[in-house]
Amino acid sequence: MGMSTGVFADLRGAWHELVAEACRVSTYAVELSALSEEEFAGLADYLATKPRLPFRYASVHAPVKNRQLDDAESALVLGQLPLWVRSIVAHPDALHELGPYRELGTRLVLENMDDRKTTGRTADELEVVFDVLPDAGFCLDVAHAHSIDPTMEAASELLDRFRARLRQVHVSSLSESRHVPLTEDDEERFAPILERCRDVPWILEASPPQRWRGSLKPTTLIAVAAPAT
Repeated sequence: MGMSTGVFADLRGAWHELVAEACRVSTYAVELSALSEEEFAGLADYLATKPRLPFRYASVHAPVKNRQLDDAESALVLGQLPLWVRSIVAHPDALHELGPYRELGTRLVLENMDDRKTTGRTADELEVVFDVLPDAGFCLDVAHAHSIDPTMEAASELLDRFRARLRQVHVSSLSESRHVPLTEDDEERFAPILERCRDVPWILEASPPQRWRGSLKPTTLIAVAAPAT
């Protein structure tokens, strides 16, 4: 289990501090979230300093807001991320021209969308994208799936269809379309789905629920070395 740095909105752009906050929850996994293209430029600069990070699994969430680059340029820039960034998570509705993203191969990971979007929400809609990007992986967002189908049958179908592609899971609840800590009701509701995802990292998109605090192992700031000079 690990954190998305997008949880710490007040530190946006301060990558060393964002990573340190993520380490307070877990040094196993992290998602470096650059939802805006301006944030991604700062993340690329930070990673270029070759920071010594403790994580066994690291992903980057590609920009979905304020995009200026076209898809060919975006795919090229994303492909220049360090190879230890295992997954590059993208929103399928934000990829207008799919072809250039084939160059990312298995590093590209597509996330299922919530009920605010018009595509990428269900297994059938994602299948169309995977047909063009056959090497891409899958990120299951359980809260997004719940917004589409409260029975979680849509989530089950996503796993039935794309379980072999699964690279990571996004875990949270949604309130007014915002990611919030996982509620007890959602924890029970999502449990059968999450049980099928035990062998991939779980990325928290909100602070850990208070009831989980005792089982998590926070890591002090000393675990994160300063960027190499």
